[in-house]
Amino acid sequence: KKKAMNTPYHLGLALLRVGTSALMLTHGYGKFMKLFSGEEIQFMNFLGLGPTISLGLTALGEFIIPIIIIVGFKTRLMAIFPAITMFVAAFVAHAGDPLSQKEMSLLYLIMFTSIALLGGGKFSLDGVLQKNK
Repeated sequence: KKKAMNTPYHLGLALLRVGTSALMLTHGYGKFMKLFSGEEIQFMNFLGLGPTISLGLTALGEFIIPIIIIVGFKTRLMAIFPAITMFVAAFVAHAGDPLSQKEMSLLYLIMFTSIALLGGGKFSLDGVLQKNK
């Protein structure tokens, strides 16, 4: 049997994709809601883009895109966005912090990078669309 046809392998991909993204939603929801709160946005000014755009990009990477990854649409491409967000969190926002402060960002970086490399598997919208080709 090819590994790609192995059900436990695809269940593992689904667990990685859905579990990681669902947990990431808990980090992104507050940021997403803050965008529409009407309050003054105080957030890291990444690359001089301003706090509002920086928060918007973070909310995209931590809330919107993980929903798309849960469904499994364009999974490899989509996983790049939260991976970049977590890279920035670990190495820019928390650059001077001890490892214990960066650990969560690094774990998410590893998981979303793995998802970008492995794809959604057959239990994803990508898998369904590929099967129908």
